[in-house]
Amino acid sequence: MAISKPPHFHFHFSLLLLYTLFHFSTSLTSNPDTQPLLSFKRSADSTNSLSSWNQSTHFCSWYGVSCLQNRVSKLVLEDLSLHGNLPTSLLSLSHLRVLSLKHNQFSGPLPDLSSLSSLKLLFLSYNNFSGSFPLSVTSIYRLYRLDLSHNSFSGVITQNVNRLTHLLTLRLEENAFSGQIFGLDLPNIQDFNVSGNKLSGEIPKFLASFPESVFSDNLGLCGPPLLNCKEVSNDPTKPGNDAVAPPVGPTTAVISSSPVPTMPSKIYPTVKKSGSNRGRMSMWAIIAIIVGDVLVLASISLLLYCYFWRTHKSKRSGTISGGEKIVYSASPYPNGVNGLEKPGQMVFFEGGKKFELEDLLRASAEMLGKGVFGTAYKAVLDDGNVVAVKRLKEAQVSGKKDFEQQMEVLGRLRHPNLVSLKAYYFARDEKLLVFDYLPNASLFWLLHGNRGPGRTPLDWTTRLKIAAGAARGVAFIHDSCKALKLIHGNIKSTNILIDKAGNACVSDFGLSSFVPASTINSRSNGYRAPETLDGRRLTQKADVYSFGVLLLELLTGKYPSIVEGSGPYGTVGVGGVVDLPRWVQSVVREEWTAEVFDLELMRYKDIEEEMVGLLQIAMACTSASSDQRPRMSQVLKMIAEIRGVEVSPSHDNFDSESPSVSEDTTGGVSQ
Repeated sequence: MAISKPPHFHFHFSLLLLYTLFHFSTSLTSNPDTQPLLSFKRSADSTNSLSSWNQSTHFCSWYGVSCLQNRVSKLVLEDLSLHGNLPTSLLSLSHLRVLSLKHNQFSGPLPDLSSLSSLKLLFLSYNNFSGSFPLSVTSIYRLYRLDLSHNSFSGVITQNVNRLTHLLTLRLEENAFSGQIFGLDLPNIQDFNVSGNKLSGEIPKFLASFPESVFSDNLGLCGPPLLNCKEVSNDPTKPGNDAVAPPVGPTTAVISSSPVPTMPSKIYPTVKKSGSNRGRMSMWAIIAIIVGDVLVLASISLLLYCYFWRTHKSKRSGTISGGEKIVYSASPYPNGVNGLEKPGQMVFFEGGKKFELEDLLRASAEMLGKGVFGTAYKAVLDDGNVVAVKRLKEAQVSGKKDFEQQMEVLGRLRHPNLVSLKAYYFARDEKLLVFDYLPNASLFWLLHGNRGPGRTPLDWTTRLKIAAGAARGVAFIHDSCKALKLIHGNIKSTNILIDKAGNACVSDFGLSSFVPASTINSRSNGYRAPETLDGRRLTQKADVYSFGVLLLELLTGKYPSIVEGSGPYGTVGVGGVVDLPRWVQSVVREEWTAEVFDLELMRYKDIEEEMVGLLQIAMACTSASSDQRPRMSQVLKMIAEIRGVEVSPSHDNFDSESPSVSEDTTGGVSQ
C-alpha cells in the first residue's frame, strides 16, 4: 500500500527547490567576473566560438577560463576569430594573472590595462593592434611575459618598460616601431625579439648575447651582435648606416593610432635633401627601384602560390599541420576510395586504448609546446578520451624498419615514473607518437613559473620527492636492457612531468637517435655534458651529467644557463653567461655554500643537511670527467639515503613483466 505524502510536504519541497535554484542563479550573477565575461563575448564573438559561455553553467567551466578561489585567474582564447577593439569589460577581471588572445583579429589601440595589476603573462601576438607602445602595460609591475609581436604597433619603444623589473620575455617583432632601443635596461630578460621593425641606433650591451635574428630587418641597428657602429658610420653602403642618426625622443616622436606600412621603409631608399648632389635620383637608382619592384612582386606571388599549394595538400592528406591546431579532413586517406592502400595505421602497445587514425585527425587539439624532437599537442577524441601527441617534425629516420624497431623498444618500457608510449603512426611525411595526457605542470613550471609575490613556493619535501622519482625513471631506462644500453638523451626540467599523485614522470626518452646531436646541443646547452658539445655520441654518463644539472636546478631555483652580475663569487661574478655547474662550484669553492640554495627554501627548518647532501650528489653527477660520475642506479640509492627511504627496484628486466601504469600515474608528453 503506497504511503501518500501530506500536502504541506510538497509545498515545502517546492520552496526548497525554488530557493536552491534562486541561490544558484544569484551566485552566478553576483560574482563580479560573470558580466565582464558575457560582455566580452557579446563584443568580440560574432561567430559564437564561445558557445559554452552561457549563464546555465558556472563561468569557471567555460572554454578558456580558469579560476582561483572562484575568480577568473586565466583567460586563454587563441585562434577563435575574435575581432574588434579589445573590450574594456576585461579590465574588470581584477584577479586575472594570464591573458592570451593570440591568433585572433583584434584591432585598434589597446585600452588602459593598468587595472589588471595581478597580470603576469600577456600574449597578444598575431592580431592587428595598432597605436603606440601601450604605456599602461609598464605599470603592471608583476609582468613576466609580454608578447605584442606580429601586430601594427608604431612609434618608439618607451623606456618606461624598464619599470618591469621581473620581465623575462619581451617579443615586439613584426611591428612598425621606430627610434632607438639603447635606453632599454632589462637585466633578467631571457626571450627578446625586435626584428621586423624600423629601429635604429646602438644595441644595448646587455642584449649583445642574443642572436642576430632577433634584431634582423632593422636597417638602422648596429653594434654586437650586428656590425660595429663605427664600421657602419664609416661605410654608408652597409645596412645600418642610419645608426648614428639622432635618437627619437618622447617629445619628437610622432605616434600614429593606425597601422603603419613597413614595406616602403625596408625596400625604397630615402631621398636625402642635406646635400646638393643628393637632390636628384640617378638613372641607376630609378632602374634599381624598378627591378626591386619586379623582384618583390615575383617573391610575393611565389609565396602565395606555395602557401595555397601547401594548404591544399594538407587538406587532401589530412595530416597534422605545423600550426597551433590539428588540421583534419573527413577521411585521412587520399580521395577516400575503397581499395587504395592506406598511408599508414596506428600501432598500439599493450594497455593502450585503441582508436582509429581518423579519430585522432578529427580530434579537437591545441598545441602544448615545441621541443627538441617536435611539437606536442593535446588532443580530445570524440569519446572524451584525452591523449598527448608528439609530431616528430624534425626526425631524421633512415627507414620505416629502423623507426618501428626503436618504437618497439620504447613501447615496452613500463614504469610508474615514465611517461609511457601508447601508440605510434608512421608515414613518409608524418610520424606521430601518442601518450596519455598528463594535465599537471612540468617541473620547469613548478620551479620557475610565477616567480615573485603571490607565488606558491615548491617546498623541500616535494622537490626531494621529484628528484627521487625522476632518478628512478632514468635509472629504469638505463637498466632495462643491458645489451642496448638505452639512454634518455634529453633530460631537462620540461621533460619531468608531474602526475595526479605528485610523482615525477620522465618523458621524451629514447628519441635522440632521430635528431642530429648538433640540434639537441643548440637547444639544450645548459644540460649538455662537456664531452657531447662537440657532436660526440650521447651516453648514459652524459645522461647522468644532465640529471646532475637538473638536481642543481631543483636546489638553486636557477635556470641551467644563468646570468650573474657582480658578487662575492670570484671570477664568476664579473658578469656574462655562466652555466649552472660552474657557478655552483665557484660558490662552494669560496665557502659561500649557503648562497647556492633557492631563497624559497630558506623558510623551512632543519633541512640544511639534506640540501647539502643532495648538492654533493649533484656535484658528483656534473663532474667534468665522465669516468668520475656515478651510475644512475647509484644516484638513486644516494638520493633515497638522504631521508632513509627504501629504494624500489629500478632495474626490472627488460623482458619481464614490468609494472603497469595506472590512470593516475600514466604520462603525457613534454613540451
